[in-house]
Amino acid sequence: MALTREFKDTVKTRADKDPAFRRALIVEAVTSLLEGDVEIGKSILRNYVNATIGFRGLAEGLGGDRDPKSLMRMLSDGGNPRMNNVFEILKFCQQNEGITLEINPHVTSERKRKASSSRQTA
Repeated sequence: MALTREFKDTVKTRADKDPAFRRALIVEAVTSLLEGDVEIGKSILRNYVNATIGFRGLAEGLGGDRDPKSLMRMLSDGGNPRMNNVFEILKFCQQNEGITLEINPHVTSERKRKASSSRQTA
């Protein structure tokens, strides 16, 4: 689904004023990727880049040897970026915001149920 200019402007305006919003975009992108919703994760990451540094700034931040249009395509609806590219982009976005994301594993209730039932039958 294509985003309207009004929506993009709204996200940019909010990102300009609210550091917590910018950080939340990165967190939500990573969460979506970890949950297997790659298209949503890429979309949110693309929104973050558009609202903050832009793809030219991202290309420069990644060492200047990347074409901004190539980065745009990676995060587009049909884009299929390699994992090393996704992690480079995420690393730069974290550095840009001065944050470090950590993974904290949690056992889901379904997983707990399976583990409990297997112990009872053994």
